[in-house]
Amino acid sequence: MRNVDAAGLGIGDDHPPRIMGVLNVSSESPYDPSVYDDPGEAAEYVDEELIGEGADIVDVGLESANKDLDVLSAEQELDRLDTAVETLASTSGDAVWSIETRYHEVADEALARGFDMVNDICGFADPEMPRVCREHDAAVSKMASPPDLERPGAIEDVDWAARSAASPERSWSYADDIYEALSMNGFTDKTILDPAFGGWSVEKTHADDRETFHRLREFRGYGRPLLVSINRKSFLKTIAGRSTEEALPVSLAATSMAVERGAHVIRTHDVAETRDAALVGAEFARDRVRPTADSGAVTLEELDVTTVREAERHLDRLGADRGVAGDAVVRTYELRGLTDEAVGALRAATADSDTGAAFAIAGSAPHEAATPSSATDGGSPDRIGAEGGAGLLVGTPTGVSAVRSAVSGVSSALDAALESIDDTSK
Repeated sequence: MRNVDAAGLGIGDDHPPRIMGVLNVSSESPYDPSVYDDPGEAAEYVDEELIGEGADIVDVGLESANKDLDVLSAEQELDRLDTAVETLASTSGDAVWSIETRYHEVADEALARGFDMVNDICGFADPEMPRVCREHDAAVSKMASPPDLERPGAIEDVDWAARSAASPERSWSYADDIYEALSMNGFTDKTILDPAFGGWSVEKTHADDRETFHRLREFRGYGRPLLVSINRKSFLKTIAGRSTEEALPVSLAATSMAVERGAHVIRTHDVAETRDAALVGAEFARDRVRPTADSGAVTLEELDVTTVREAERHLDRLGADRGVAGDAVVRTYELRGLTDEAVGALRAATADSDTGAAFAIAGSAPHEAATPSSATDGGSPDRIGAEGGAGLLVGTPTGVSAVRSAVSGVSSALDAALESIDDTSK
């Protein structure tokens, strides 16, 4: 995983989760507590409510991202930049300052006047944005978006599957659109990726956002830090039937989950509470083997891969064969109600250690293919009794698929049980 240096602030796996507090200098913005058009009042808010509560980054919006409002031009954003710069100059707290803009002209001016990084909600739809960020050696958050400066986050506008090099037989869904959109116009060395949570278009559904969140680990496949903006978002608050004002608890629950799944920056209006939730998520994130500074010419990193799709993303990044993805993860299934014949078939199918799967029943060795004791001694309640036997089938998706083929036809009940397993474990 690439770490990003944002004006001295480390972002990535080697650093704690970072909190991005929000300041809007746009009266059209939808969340009133973060809206200020007076530099003095804005600076006080930043010092007390953002930096003072634990924000590492202050993200300043010059206009509302509300899809129902007219988009400001670059010139109109530049007119509002003075307020943002005056606010920056009037604060006493220490933080990285981010300018939210879709225009390279605004980013260039803001970076020249004291801002440290860019939050591009149009995902490099302005093709000059990467150049400007490189010239200023600035970190940039890139949100998944179509190549349209007036339609941030409107992923549905493009047939991303047609643009992708993925196999046409592969299943495709909204999260795949998001993943493909993030690659548009490439990356800088300091790009942070944002999978565009929220109601950016009328076509987008809560189910779309929930699918993206469920598959958040996949976005680590780009090998770059992740930013998520999920604070009080509708796809979360509707789960619990809460209004925006009541949605903080669901936001905090999702924050811990997002960090545990690999997010590095959390954008929020509720800094103190979000910081605590992020730290909880980081504490319980999976421990992995990581590169060390003195590891020499060869480094090793254990990737956080739990599904075949996640493995495919990392293989794509390396330009490696996707064919090994089915061997990259292991699944464990408990089977109950097995007949003697089914137990024997499962043992036989996993007898070869090269199968990529193993079957174990109480009191047996994993690959033992001998006749089940129940067939000779009357059985045992723990194994083959009135309710049938119980055992664990353990293996890679490829191995389990091979077992399923090998035992096909032994019994309709076993066939039905194994048929419920998704080959790709996605």
